[in-house]
Amino acid sequence: AYCEMLAKYEQELSKPFKEAMIFLSRIDAQFKSLSLSFPPAPQVCAEFEKNGSSEDDIDLRDNYVDPEAGDRELKGQLLRKYSGYLGSLKQEFLKKRKKGKLPKEARQQLLDWWTRHYKWPYPSESQKLALAESTGLDQKQINNWFINQRKRHWKPSEEMQFVVMDAAHPHYFMDGGLGGNPFAIDCAPLL
Repeated sequence: AYCEMLAKYEQELSKPFKEAMIFLSRIDAQFKSLSLSFPPAPQVCAEFEKNGSSEDDIDLRDNYVDPEAGDRELKGQLLRKYSGYLGSLKQEFLKKRKKGKLPKEARQQLLDWWTRHYKWPYPSESQKLALAESTGLDQKQINNWFINQRKRHWKPSEEMQFVVMDAAHPHYFMDGGLGGNPFAIDCAPLL
Protein backbone atom coordinates (compact mmCIF):
# COMPACT_ATOMS: atom_id res chain seq x y z
CA ALA A 1 0.00 0.00 0.00
CA TYR A 2 2.86 2.36 0.84
CA CYS A 3 4.63 1.63 -2.47
CA GLU A 4 1.39 2.20 -4.36
CA MET A 5 0.93 5.52 -2.59
CA LEU A 6 4.49 6.55 -3.49
CA ALA A 7 3.94 5.54 -7.12
CA LYS A 8 0.76 7.62 -7.20
CA TYR A 9 2.59 10.64 -5.77
CA GLU A 10 5.37 10.14 -8.28
CA GLN A 11 2.88 10.18 -11.14
CA GLU A 12 1.16 13.25 -9.75
CA LEU A 13 4.44 15.08 -9.26
CA SER A 14 5.98 14.02 -12.56
CA LYS A 15 3.27 15.81 -14.58
CA PRO A 16 4.14 19.29 -13.20
CA PHE A 17 7.81 18.40 -13.56
CA LYS A 18 7.34 17.60 -17.25
CA GLU A 19 5.37 20.81 -17.68
CA ALA A 20 8.19 22.70 -15.99
CA MET A 21 10.74 21.09 -18.31
CA ILE A 22 8.68 22.12 -21.34
CA PHE A 23 8.40 25.62 -19.91
CA LEU A 24 12.17 25.78 -19.41
CA SER A 25 12.85 24.53 -22.92
CA ARG A 26 10.55 27.27 -24.21
CA ILE A 27 12.43 29.86 -22.19
CA ASP A 28 15.69 28.46 -23.53
CA ALA A 29 14.37 28.75 -27.05
CA GLN A 30 13.28 32.31 -26.39
CA PHE A 31 16.72 33.27 -25.08
CA LYS A 32 18.37 31.69 -28.08
CA SER A 33 16.07 33.53 -30.46
CA LEU A 34 16.72 36.83 -28.71
CA SER A 35 20.48 36.44 -28.52
CA LEU A 36 21.15 34.85 -31.91
CA SER A 37 18.43 36.63 -33.92
CA PHE A 38 17.28 33.49 -35.68
CA PRO A 39 14.49 30.99 -35.02
CA PRO A 40 14.85 28.40 -32.26
CA ALA A 41 16.27 24.94 -32.85
CA PRO A 42 14.02 22.53 -34.82
CA GLN A 43 13.50 20.09 -31.92
CA VAL A 44 12.12 22.90 -29.74
CA CYS A 45 9.72 23.93 -32.51
CA ALA A 46 8.60 20.33 -32.88
CA GLU A 47 7.95 20.20 -29.15
CA PHE A 48 5.82 23.35 -29.39
CA GLU A 49 3.77 21.82 -32.19
CA LYS A 50 3.46 18.46 -30.43
CA ASN A 51 2.11 20.02 -27.22
CA GLY A 52 -0.22 22.43 -28.91
CA SER A 53 -0.87 25.91 -27.61
CA SER A 54 -2.87 27.25 -24.73
CA GLU A 55 -3.36 30.47 -22.84
CA ASP A 56 -0.28 29.66 -20.79
CA ASP A 57 2.06 29.44 -23.82
CA ILE A 58 4.68 32.13 -24.04
CA ASP A 59 4.65 34.40 -27.04
CA LEU A 60 8.15 34.24 -28.46
CA ARG A 61 7.80 37.82 -29.72
CA ASP A 62 7.50 39.25 -26.19
CA ASN A 63 10.59 41.11 -25.09
CA TYR A 64 10.25 40.38 -21.38
CA VAL A 65 9.55 37.14 -19.58
CA ASP A 66 9.35 36.95 -15.80
CA PRO A 67 11.75 34.07 -15.01
CA GLU A 68 10.01 33.34 -11.68
CA ALA A 69 6.43 33.33 -13.03
CA GLY A 70 6.50 29.63 -13.88
CA ASP A 71 8.03 28.77 -10.51
CA ARG A 72 5.37 30.75 -8.65
CA GLU A 73 2.58 29.19 -10.67
CA LEU A 74 3.93 25.66 -10.17
CA LYS A 75 4.44 26.30 -6.45
CA GLY A 76 0.90 27.62 -6.16
CA GLN A 77 -0.55 24.58 -7.94
CA LEU A 78 1.39 22.18 -5.76
CA LEU A 79 0.44 24.03 -2.58
CA ARG A 80 -3.24 24.01 -3.51
CA LYS A 81 -3.15 20.33 -4.39
CA TYR A 82 -1.14 19.08 -1.39
CA SER A 83 -1.87 21.69 1.30
CA GLY A 84 -3.90 19.26 3.44
CA TYR A 85 -1.24 16.57 3.23
CA LEU A 86 1.54 19.08 3.97
CA GLY A 87 -0.39 20.40 6.96
CA SER A 88 -0.75 16.92 8.44
CA LEU A 89 2.96 16.22 7.84
CA LYS A 90 3.85 19.48 9.58
CA GLN A 91 1.73 18.49 12.59
CA GLU A 92 3.41 15.08 12.68
CA PHE A 93 6.90 16.61 12.59
CA LEU A 94 6.00 19.08 15.34
CA LYS A 95 4.89 16.17 17.53
CA LYS A 96 8.14 14.29 16.89
CA ARG A 97 10.32 17.33 17.55
CA LYS A 98 13.17 16.59 19.92
CA LYS A 99 11.99 17.46 23.37
CA GLY A 100 15.38 18.03 24.99
CA LYS A 101 16.10 17.23 28.62
CA LEU A 102 13.49 15.69 30.86
CA PRO A 103 12.00 17.90 33.58
CA LYS A 104 14.09 18.05 36.75
CA GLU A 105 11.36 16.60 38.99
CA ALA A 106 10.79 13.67 36.62
CA ARG A 107 14.52 12.93 36.44
CA GLN A 108 14.71 13.01 40.22
CA GLN A 109 11.86 10.48 40.56
CA LEU A 110 13.56 8.19 38.03
CA LEU A 111 16.88 8.53 39.87
CA ASP A 112 15.17 7.70 43.17
CA TRP A 113 13.74 4.52 41.64
CA TRP A 114 17.16 3.76 40.15
CA THR A 115 18.86 4.13 43.54
CA ARG A 116 16.37 1.85 45.30
CA HIS A 117 16.71 -0.83 42.59
CA TYR A 118 20.37 -0.48 41.63
CA LYS A 119 21.09 -4.22 41.82
CA TRP A 120 18.54 -4.95 39.11
CA PRO A 121 17.39 -1.70 37.43
CA TYR A 122 14.84 -3.23 35.08
CA PRO A 123 11.38 -1.92 35.99
CA SER A 124 8.40 -4.11 35.12
CA GLU A 125 5.79 -2.85 32.68
CA SER A 126 3.46 -1.94 35.54
CA GLN A 127 6.27 -0.05 37.25
CA LYS A 128 7.02 1.81 34.02
CA LEU A 129 3.35 2.76 33.73
CA ALA A 130 3.32 3.98 37.33
CA LEU A 131 6.51 5.97 36.73
CA ALA A 132 5.01 7.46 33.57
CA GLU A 133 1.92 8.56 35.51
CA SER A 134 3.86 10.03 38.42
CA THR A 135 6.43 11.85 36.25
CA GLY A 136 4.16 12.98 33.42
CA LEU A 137 6.47 11.37 30.87
CA ASP A 138 5.36 8.89 28.24
CA GLN A 139 6.42 5.26 28.40
CA LYS A 140 8.89 5.63 25.53
CA GLN A 141 10.73 8.36 27.46
CA ILE A 142 10.81 6.13 30.55
CA ASN A 143 12.18 3.19 28.52
CA ASN A 144 14.83 5.35 26.86
CA TRP A 145 15.89 6.89 30.17
CA PHE A 146 16.44 3.45 31.73
CA ILE A 147 18.30 2.16 28.67
CA ASN A 148 20.62 5.17 28.70
CA GLN A 149 21.06 5.06 32.48
CA ARG A 150 22.04 1.38 32.44
CA LYS A 151 24.48 1.90 29.56
CA ARG A 152 26.11 4.91 31.18
CA HIS A 153 26.00 4.18 34.91
CA TRP A 154 25.32 0.54 35.71
CA LYS A 155 27.85 -2.22 36.05
CA PRO A 156 26.26 -5.48 37.17
CA SER A 157 27.98 -7.16 40.08
CA GLU A 158 29.98 -10.31 39.38
CA GLU A 159 27.15 -12.42 40.77
CA MET A 160 24.67 -10.76 38.41
CA GLN A 161 26.95 -11.22 35.42
CA PHE A 162 27.20 -14.90 36.30
CA VAL A 163 23.41 -15.18 36.65
CA VAL A 164 22.78 -13.45 33.36
CA MET A 165 25.38 -15.55 31.57
CA ASP A 166 24.37 -18.79 33.30
CA ALA A 167 20.59 -18.36 33.41
CA ALA A 168 20.22 -21.71 31.65
CA HIS A 169 21.11 -23.46 34.92
CA PRO A 170 18.06 -23.22 37.22
CA HIS A 171 19.74 -25.30 39.94
CA TYR A 172 21.71 -22.19 40.87
CA PHE A 173 18.50 -20.49 41.99
CA MET A 174 17.14 -23.55 43.80
CA ASP A 175 20.36 -23.86 45.79
CA GLY A 176 19.84 -20.35 47.14
CA GLY A 177 22.14 -18.48 44.79
CA LEU A 178 21.64 -14.73 45.25
CA GLY A 179 18.93 -15.42 47.78
CA GLY A 180 16.48 -16.77 45.25
CA ASN A 181 15.36 -15.42 41.92
CA PRO A 182 17.30 -12.29 40.88
CA PHE A 183 14.44 -11.45 38.55
CA ALA A 184 11.88 -11.21 41.32
CA ILE A 185 9.20 -8.62 40.81
CA ASP A 186 9.63 -5.71 43.13
CA CYS A 187 6.36 -4.92 44.87
CA ALA A 188 7.76 -2.00 46.85
CA PRO A 189 5.93 1.32 46.42
CA LEU A 190 7.35 3.44 43.65
CA LEU A 191 7.57 6.72 45.46
